[in-house]
Amino acid sequence: MIPDFLLDLLNAIPRDLMLPPANLFLLILIGLLIWRRWPRAGRIVAGTGLAALAFLSTNSGARLFVAPLEAMTSPLLAPERAGAQAIVVLAAGQLESAPEYDNRDIPDYIALARLRYAARLQRRTGLPVLVSGGNSIDPKAKGPLYSKADAMATALRQDFGVPVKWIEPRSRDTAENGTFSAALLRAAGVKRILLVTDAMHMPRARAAFERAGMDVVSAPTLFFSHQPHSMFGWMPSAEGMRRSWYAVYEWLGIVWYRVRWAGQPARGAALAPARTAPAAPTPASVQPAPSTAPAAPGTTPQPVPQQ
Repeated sequence: MIPDFLLDLLNAIPRDLMLPPANLFLLILIGLLIWRRWPRAGRIVAGTGLAALAFLSTNSGARLFVAPLEAMTSPLLAPERAGAQAIVVLAAGQLESAPEYDNRDIPDYIALARLRYAARLQRRTGLPVLVSGGNSIDPKAKGPLYSKADAMATALRQDFGVPVKWIEPRSRDTAENGTFSAALLRAAGVKRILLVTDAMHMPRARAAFERAGMDVVSAPTLFFSHQPHSMFGWMPSAEGMRRSWYAVYEWLGIVWYRVRWAGQPARGAALAPARTAPAAPTPASVQPAPSTAPAAPGTTPQPVPQQ
């Protein structure tokens, strides 16, 4: 059996070679290699790669890929009238062994944006919260594995004062987020959810949860394309390239899911034992304990704007 970290590495290498800036550097390199034998073709290939690299390194250039993705969803304006029974927030990245947090893994800034919005929704609706994200790691090889979902649950409780009812720590990608979370929610009698992730990720995340049998109300955050235009948006920056990388990644993910699921009927996962969030976790791990989250209200679903 291949360890998870090695499997992630094997998946990451071809993935990153398909995404900017790596694919653009490859294009430039190809142009330089053929320049001597085919000067005109070499100049065109290398010049195209260089121009694309400069363009996609700007926030305005990244908008070319970001805006159509974010146009597939819309802000949730009335969560109280959505008729949902639970809030599901998806993991993003994490910072490992943060020294200011007792060397505990903590959510990165994208995950924190999702958590902040989930906390806002929970305060407005009183709904129970599920956090989903695996990729468990334990650098010191002591105690139970600490997943992204564990780190998110700790942040919600300690930093935002929001209780977490379920922790889904097994998923390795968005499809598994949907499959494993749906299993926990069905066991609790939950069908309709508020799904929290960033706007670029929402189209793919929503598809995964609907395929798993959930009735999804999109609750997106982090709308980059809604920011006002500025002349500084044409300045190359690491943030511009990051947005381009992420947007192209999501477009490829959407295409891959359509190919992967073509002709396959939607089906849910086998019921998994629910893991509840602890009342008082230690920095090293999160142990199961009865949840104090409010019970899901038995409301009747009302029409809400859908993507």
